[in-house]
Amino acid sequence: MEIAALLLTLGVILLVGLYLYAPFLERRARRVTAEEHELSALMAERDRVINSLQELDFDFKLGKIPEEDYPAQRASLLQKGADILRRMDTLTPSLPSNGRRRRETQDAESRLENAVAARRMGASTKQAGVSDDNLESMIAARRKSRRDKSAGFCPNCGKPIVVSDKFCPSCGKPIS
Repeated sequence: MEIAALLLTLGVILLVGLYLYAPFLERRARRVTAEEHELSALMAERDRVINSLQELDFDFKLGKIPEEDYPAQRASLLQKGADILRRMDTLTPSLPSNGRRRRETQDAESRLENAVAARRMGASTKQAGVSDDNLESMIAARRKSRRDKSAGFCPNCGKPIVVSDKFCPSCGKPIS
């Protein structure tokens, strides 16, 4: 009986070990090629350039960047982004010849401008849900409802009280 229990225990340990080692075997099977790694790095760099362009535009609108420096900085970022897009184009496989390729109809700089505009529109649509007038009316309604409900704080214990309270709900002292 002891040998059977020992073999069963060893079998369970072996199965658990194989189960725990399986993810390591899968990782070895999937090798990332140098092209995939470079493409991933280029995509990350493209995102950084687009974010830098957005920040540059925003800072210029706020007046943080002088007018004489802005065009040169923007042009250098656009050139850097265009170079990245061109390198990405050489790494990605070609589309079928019967379909029109977007890369053929637009140059790299205009694609970069479109990406910046798309991100800007995405950010503005998140903020455009509430206008200033709607926001002001919501604030006024909230203040009115709070004014009607709250009567301040209990002079004895300091807990909040409501207008309809005749006694403090916490300490029981009469409200005058």
